[in-house]
Formats: sequence, C-alpha cells, structure tokens
Amino acid sequence: MAKKNKTAITPTREQDYSQWYQEVVKASDMAENSPVRGCMVIKPWGFALWENIMHDMDAMFKETGVRNAYFPLFIPLSYLEKEAEHVEGFAKECAVVTHHKLEKGPDGKLVPAGELAEPLIVRPTSETIIGESMSKWTSSYRDLPILLNQWANVVRWEMRTRMFLRTSEFLWQEGHTAHATKGEAQERTMEMLDIYTRFVEEHLAMPVIRGRKTESERFPGADDTLCIEAMMQDKRALQAGTSHFLGQNFAKGSNIKFQNEAGEESYAWTTSWGTSTRMIGGMIMVHSDDDGLIMPPRVAPAHVVILPIIKKGGDNTQVMESAASLKQALRAVDFHGRKVEVEIDARDIGGARGWDWVKKGIPVRIELGPRDIDNNSVFMARRDTNEKKPMDRDEFINGIAPLLDNIQDTLFQRALQFREDHTLSIDSKKAFYKLFTKAKGYENGAFVYSHWCGSKACEEKIKKELSVTIRCIPFDSPKEEGVCICCGNDSSKRVLFAKAY
Repeated sequence: MAKKNKTAITPTREQDYSQWYQEVVKASDMAENSPVRGCMVIKPWGFALWENIMHDMDAMFKETGVRNAYFPLFIPLSYLEKEAEHVEGFAKECAVVTHHKLEKGPDGKLVPAGELAEPLIVRPTSETIIGESMSKWTSSYRDLPILLNQWANVVRWEMRTRMFLRTSEFLWQEGHTAHATKGEAQERTMEMLDIYTRFVEEHLAMPVIRGRKTESERFPGADDTLCIEAMMQDKRALQAGTSHFLGQNFAKGSNIKFQNEAGEESYAWTTSWGTSTRMIGGMIMVHSDDDGLIMPPRVAPAHVVILPIIKKGGDNTQVMESAASLKQALRAVDFHGRKVEVEIDARDIGGARGWDWVKKGIPVRIELGPRDIDNNSVFMARRDTNEKKPMDRDEFINGIAPLLDNIQDTLFQRALQFREDHTLSIDSKKAFYKLFTKAKGYENGAFVYSHWCGSKACEEKIKKELSVTIRCIPFDSPKEEGVCICCGNDSSKRVLFAKAY
C-alpha cells in the first residue's frame, strides 16, 4: 500500500475544501477571527498584501483621471430611502445606529441613551451620500465628469461568514462617477471593468470571464452590471469585481442636475464600481495547495526569504554577513516598479522555519550556509513548483526578476488550464441536472455554458433546485440558436452557469 504524503495543511482540499481554506488563512498568518462576530483581524502579512493591491490598483485608477476622496461612515436613513430599489436590495444587511451615548443602568451596566432623531446606517455602499455631495458640486456641464474613488470599510451584516470571502465588515474601494452623457458613463463602466480584468489577471494571476449580470443579479438600482468571474479549485465561481452603469436613477434620487450645452437642465449619468478584500480570498483558493498559501510575486509582501544555516554555539558572523549582502544585492533589483523585497529568518527553530515560509506562500526560499558561501552559491526553492536546486549566487541575483515573472506566469497558466479542464458546454437538461446534483464538497461541478431563454422563472428554478446561478452573460458568447436548458424554449445565446461564493 502506497504511503500517503504528509501535508502541512489538514484537512486537504479533497477532504474538506471549506475547512482547508480556513486552515490556509490561519497557517499563513494572514488573518484571524475577531471578538466581534463575523469580523476579522487582518494581520501584518495579510495587510501588506492588501497594501500592495491598493497601491497597484490605485495607480491604475489615477491613470484614467480618478481622484481619491473620503465620505462619512454613517448615512442618514432618509438618504437610502431616496432610491427605493437600492434600499430594498441592502435592507436585510444594514447595521443601524439609533443612539449616541451610553449611560449606567440600575444594575451598573452600560445601556444606550440619547436616541437619535434619525437613525444612521453604517455604510453598506456609498452611492446615496456621495450623490448628495455631487449634487452640490454640479451646476454646469463644465463641472463634469466627476471621477471619484474612496478606499474604505463597509458593513453588510452577514449571517454566515468566512475570512476574506464574506465578513460583516470588509475593506474595499468604491468608485463613483458622474457624466454629462449616457455614452460617456457607459464607456467609464466598461473602462473600469477593463482595469479590474487587467489587475486580477496580471497581478493576482487569476484568469477571469467577463460578462454582464442578468436583471435578477444586477446591483440594486443599476441599469446594468458588468462583472468578472473566476474559478476556484472546487470549481465554484467567485465574483472578483463589478462595474455598474446606474443610468440616471441615483442622480434623480440625489438631485444631481446640471445645465447642458444647450442651456437645458438635465440629470447626470452615474456609475459605481468596486472590488474588495474578497479578491484575497479568491487568490488563496485559486493558487494554494495542501501545504498552504501560494502568493503571486506581483502582490507578495516579500519575494525572497533567506534562511541562514546557523550553528548552535558557533560563530555565525560570516553567514549572517553573507545573508545581509545577498539581501542588499537583491533589493537593488527592480521588479515591476518595486524593489525585490527580502526577509532574513535566522530563528533557531529547526525545520519548522522553512515550513513557516512554505505556508506563508513566499515565492522563493534561499538556504545559505558556509559551504554555499565557499562555492559562491545558494540553494533555491520555488513555492509554485516546489523545484529545489543549487544556483550560482551571481546568477541567482541577476536572474531574480525573470524568475519571479516566470512564477507569476506559471500560476496564471496553471489556473487557466484548470478552468479550461473544468469548463463544459451542455445542451441536455438531464446531463445539466446530473452534474450539479452530484456536485458537493471539493467537486462543485464545473463552469457550464448552456442556453437560457431569458426568463426569470427559469433562472430562479435552477437556483432553487440546484443552488446554481447564472454568473454572467459572457461578452464573447456568440449568437447561436438553441433551446433553454430549463424550459426548452428558444434561446439565442449561451450563459455561464456555476455554483458560487
């Protein structure tokens, strides 16, 4: 009987994918649950990753003229009520502030006092309060476009939470723009989706499918919602970013009006778009393995860890000096506008030291001892392929940037191949239902392209019976005559079905 390889993470993906994910987050020292139910503490290793995401994405936004601002955490209830469909979409998730102070009660415990004249909502999203400001800033077509973004936290009171993927409070960016014409707003909606696509694929190494949400899945109050969808290793979909064309709905609710070039009064056309720390959850589930996290180099907090081989009670000066000089040489190398970031870990904890960095997902590990110094070499290990080999020290330094690029590309191509291997076109209702009925745990089916008649009833029936949703109507789905996978009525296009997070 073959001996099973021991893994750093238990359970493995195949044994319990959900628990495996939680253990990877814990073992990588990215985050932990907080005392507040449904919220998390993002630890330094995880927050450094988020800082890199913010830095790179923020630069992309600013290249298109977007500027950062900040708006209040609290939104008056009356603001949300201005847009009926919007408030209905978020009502069940809202956290509400009703009092402004605490007083001691008869038993000595603190109790809320000082009831507010109007309840305040802890922002689930900021369309309404940003719209209020835009209405003050806009009087003429010359004041447009307004291109804003804020990096902030939001609260959506989730009942079932999972770190990074779905928490009651999470970090995100939310962009909001106002335009003089419908066409300009629609162009901005697509432009921001293009930026999300480029960032997620080039920086997080996650291949995505671009498309349009069905009417039932649109952002509450939007005329149109565009999205990118990525496949996780359990074949579920994760929505990695959305961009919304809001038409004039929010402009009318917030009274964002201006005088156009013809001298007529008109409502602005607005957009909103956002991504969040859920991208980190997606990155974990797309790339990681049963030994822990695997980090794409473009966003990794550090690229290389040097593990000096230390002799207990001996003179380790030479090894530590060599490690420091290697770090200095590597940090002089440019990697996509960043210095190559290097950690030196000289802890005397035996083999656990290397495994700590495996679980943290650092792209490259280097062992450095007296023999390596004598030979002007290093012993290198890649996290993505687990390749280990000795290398000439100078060759390693000169080749670190191409090596990191190769790791980045390997992760993307591996994820792309995985998605292609688990993507199907199905025309038989029996085969469709059989696939998703059996899809449980690690085997959550596939990405399935099937015909849909456009009926909300069919969409809801499949969702209710199989827990499968239409992830999007892909932009590249060609016109093709067929019949709906649910009712058998005529259909002209395939849509993407999957189970999802």
